[in-house]
Amino acid sequence: MNILRKLWNDLHLFMALPAILLFGLFFIYPLVQGIGISLTDSNGMTAPRFIGLHNFADFFHDARAKRDVYNTVFFAIGSAPLLNLFGFLYALILDRPFKGKGFVRAVVYLPAVISPLIMGYVWYFILQPDRGFLYHLLASLHLGTGGSDWLGNAHSALIVLVFINVWQFVGMTMIIYLAGLQSIPKELYEAGEIDGAGYLKSLWYITIPMVVQSIKINVVTNIIGSLSVFEVIIALTDGGPGYSTESLSIYILRMLYGSFTGYSTAVAMILFAMIIIPVFIFMRYINKKEFEM
Repeated sequence: MNILRKLWNDLHLFMALPAILLFGLFFIYPLVQGIGISLTDSNGMTAPRFIGLHNFADFFHDARAKRDVYNTVFFAIGSAPLLNLFGFLYALILDRPFKGKGFVRAVVYLPAVISPLIMGYVWYFILQPDRGFLYHLLASLHLGTGGSDWLGNAHSALIVLVFINVWQFVGMTMIIYLAGLQSIPKELYEAGEIDGAGYLKSLWYITIPMVVQSIKINVVTNIIGSLSVFEVIIALTDGGPGYSTESLSIYILRMLYGSFTGYSTAVAMILFAMIIIPVFIFMRYINKKEFEM
């Protein structure tokens, strides 16, 4: 009987075993193997030779890689905060009762279920100068900016990509915030009203602390998604004009196809660190603030 009880108490450990095995197989093993390849001059065809940190040193002297780091960080700094800000505002608005609320939620969320690659091609035809939908729309309104080559201009292309990414995925961020908002007990707001708290005070002292788990999920997923951006850039600009919109993810793929396997793996390790470090700092900060609350 005691043996059965002990097995029952330890059942959760056995249930976690498949997840631990899959994590080791699809994350730990490729990571360790990638670190090993990044320390070689592998080209994918001949036997690799150990060269230590030479690939990492090359990265810091690679002007194109530096430009791609700037593009990637610009895209992330533009996308992640806007996704969270507008996702939270949409959730606050669409959590209130009004006629047609379900339809509006569906319209906001719909772009998130479409492949970023397909959505990128749709926007590519919308933004075509002199013949795209935007050109004809602005021409009909007698506005003269419809002929601008938004994607062909190095100064505007990256901003357009940020806008399209925010537009497509704000619905997904909104859904997670809505789930958090709907889990807040109404009694807390009623108690706040009795204490004389207005809307802004209730928002600051009740709503935001109660949706902190949604904030964690959204911030982490948006940081990871923005720093590893790939499809929308491939579909809209293919990294151009020049390399003005090329991200590190695209650069890694191109180096890999160029038989620079060791170097591309080293860049992938650097991108991995660029993603993990801000996520770790944010989680440390938010966990500390959550504990203080």
